[in-house]
Amino acid sequence: MRLSAPVRGGPCWAELGTSDPESAQRFYTRLFGWRHETDPRAEAGGYTVAHLGDAAVAAVTPLYQEAQPVAWNVSFAVADADAALGQVEAAGGRTLAGPTDVFDLGRFAVAADPGGAVFQLWQAGSFPGAGVFNVPGALGWVELLTRAPQQAVAFYTTVFGWSVTPSRRYPQWGLDGADFGGMVTMDDKFPHEVPSHWLPYFAVADVDDAAATATRARGTVLMEPVSPPEGPRIAVLRDPQGAMFGVHRAADEA
Repeated sequence: MRLSAPVRGGPCWAELGTSDPESAQRFYTRLFGWRHETDPRAEAGGYTVAHLGDAAVAAVTPLYQEAQPVAWNVSFAVADADAALGQVEAAGGRTLAGPTDVFDLGRFAVAADPGGAVFQLWQAGSFPGAGVFNVPGALGWVELLTRAPQQAVAFYTTVFGWSVTPSRRYPQWGLDGADFGGMVTMDDKFPHEVPSHWLPYFAVADVDDAAATATRARGTVLMEPVSPPEGPRIAVLRDPQGAMFGVHRAADEA
C-alpha cells in the first residue's frame, strides 16, 4: 500500500466482528503484538481498539446483530457519509446500516456493492482512522474478491473515484497514483456459498513465521505462504473464530 495515512476515498480502518472478542484479542496480540483498549462507555457496546504503541490500527467488536457473520470489515474514508450512501445506491449498491454518529469520533455506515461485497464508510470527526500503515502489525493492503469484476470496476470508480491498473491476473485499485488494493475474480475454485467480500492484509516482518504463529494459536492457514510474480510474499489465514485475513511481507510494500 502506497498510502501512508487515511485519505478521502481510500481504506482508513479495519474492524473485526467476532463471536468471542476476548479470544480474538489474545490471538491477534500473539500474532501482531497488538495492545487492546475497550471503550468503557455502555453505549460503545464493547468496542475495542487495537494499538501498536500509541497508534490505533484496527478494532475488535462483538457481533451486534444476530445475522452478522464473523468477519473482518474494511472502512473507506468519505467526506460525507450520507452523500456517499446516495452515490452507492445510484451506482447500484445497497445501504445495509446507518448512517450513524459515533460520539464525536465520526459518522459511520455499512453498504454493499452490486456483487454483494460489504464495506463500511467512515466520515471522520475527531478520529480519522488508523494511525499507521504498512509497518508490521498494521493494515497494508485491501483486496476485493468478487464474481462480478466488471460491475465492481464501474461501481468503485464511480463512487470513490478510484483508478484501476489493468491486468488480466490482478487489477489494482489506486488514488492519485498510489495503489492500495487489488481485485480477484472468484472462479469455480471458490465454493458457491462464499460471497463476494473485502479481505484486509496486514503487514508482517516474516510471512512464514506469521503463518506458523497463527497455526500455534489455533488459527488456520487457508493459503500457504507464496511469492507471486512482482508482488510481496503473502498468505491467507483464518482466526479461531472463523474470520479470514491476509498477511504480506512489510518490506515489500514499504
